[in-house]
Amino acid sequence: MENLQKLRQRIDNLDSEIVSSLNKRLEITLKIRNTKKKLGKGIYSPEREVELIRRLKEIKHPLLTDSALEAIYREIMSSSLALEKPLKIAYLGPEATFTHLAAVKRFGSQLEYLACGSISDVFKEVERSNADYGVVPVENSIEGAVTHTMDMLVDSELKICAQILMNVSHNLLSRYPKKNIKRIYSNPQVFAQCRLWLQKNFSHIELIDSASTTRAAQIAQKEKNSACIASILAAGVYKLKVVAKSIEDSALNITRFLVIGNASAGSSGRDRTSIVFSIKDKVGALYDMLSSFKKYRINLTKIESRPSKKKAWDYYFFVDMEGHARDKNVSRALAELERQAKYLKVLGSYPQNE
Repeated sequence: MENLQKLRQRIDNLDSEIVSSLNKRLEITLKIRNTKKKLGKGIYSPEREVELIRRLKEIKHPLLTDSALEAIYREIMSSSLALEKPLKIAYLGPEATFTHLAAVKRFGSQLEYLACGSISDVFKEVERSNADYGVVPVENSIEGAVTHTMDMLVDSELKICAQILMNVSHNLLSRYPKKNIKRIYSNPQVFAQCRLWLQKNFSHIELIDSASTTRAAQIAQKEKNSACIASILAAGVYKLKVVAKSIEDSALNITRFLVIGNASAGSSGRDRTSIVFSIKDKVGALYDMLSSFKKYRINLTKIESRPSKKKAWDYYFFVDMEGHARDKNVSRALAELERQAKYLKVLGSYPQNE
């Protein structure tokens, strides 16, 4: 017992040192914030955040996993961002959606969150300065692009300043046992990601689209013999039972979210740049434009087309590439592309942190 008391006392002493160090860290953070204000710079620096996490993971810590270390520092950084006036983060809501989970994963629990009813509303809240940043889904590894987000990126002046990758697990939730369920609510993309499981287990049950997984959970909470497909967090928030866990068709079900704000991130040394352009109507135009990236040895990680909605058979091309827009080779390639393009817009440069 005496040894146990001594060990606990050592823990208490270490905790006091940790709290003291955290307070000193916050004092320095305040000085940095005041300096940024004088220089007219934004408070949130995604590139610095990624650099800090990378450096910490390089330190040998045999008992502390990388994920635990990142979770601890996510809350430390969240507390730093919440000093004086907390940042407000708009997201596609309501509470307990996967976008909400992604926002908290990126910014921590100490900030203020604003639930929005649509992707358009997230953009509007940031554009009107009712929120400092927004979080929106942009693509899923199974079902592909979220076209509404892509369309909004064309029309909005906001920039992509960070990305969030999140493993998504879908669950069947209800107040009723499986045999009593007569209809299931969820987001259309979620239904698509669980198509095989639903065909096998509920082939004759009505599937009803909802704006979000959380909205589906709200309906399932109130409606008789109804169920929803949503997150485990939604089960706790809306007092639903988990009828079946992890019903997605692929275990590698990853959704990519974007953080949007008024400026791109600075260079982190390992970045991604997203652009959108349209081409002139001539033979070989797309080939000629993409050849600039090969010339400057720039790796393209994604290319996707979307109708411009301004003219029949007129398309926008969305391209992701490795590197920051300020990098010499990327800058040169974009300059060549701009001379050839009918329209070109840099959507943002941001860290490839995951």
